[in-house]
Amino acid sequence: MPWNLNSDSPIFVQIIEHLQNDIVSGYYKPGDKLPSVRDLAAEAGVNPNTMQKALSDLESTGLVHSERTSGRYITEDDNMIKNLRKSLVDVQIESFFKSMEKLGFTKEQIVELVRQYTEK
Repeated sequence: MPWNLNSDSPIFVQIIEHLQNDIVSGYYKPGDKLPSVRDLAAEAGVNPNTMQKALSDLESTGLVHSERTSGRYITEDDNMIKNLRKSLVDVQIESFFKSMEKLGFTKEQIVELVRQYTEK
């Protein structure tokens, strides 16, 4: 998946979000080994220290764990991944509804528009 980093928020936060999306979408499966810090940094076009900071943050949440000299791995805790996915979905839906409400739509109108859109 391409890394579309911008100046809207700190780079390490965008890296965390990108990796979380890769995990919940199944790009990285539970138990998969992640590429090295240097490889991920090169792929994302960022400094390895920035990538290290993002990976350390993911480790602190338990989503990723280190195994001494063999690298970092995705958690095998399916519930953690499912909960993260639900949380990310909630954020997207809330953002969508707020944007639509700013355009003057009620919640009922938004739901009807989504229903119509899915029936195309």
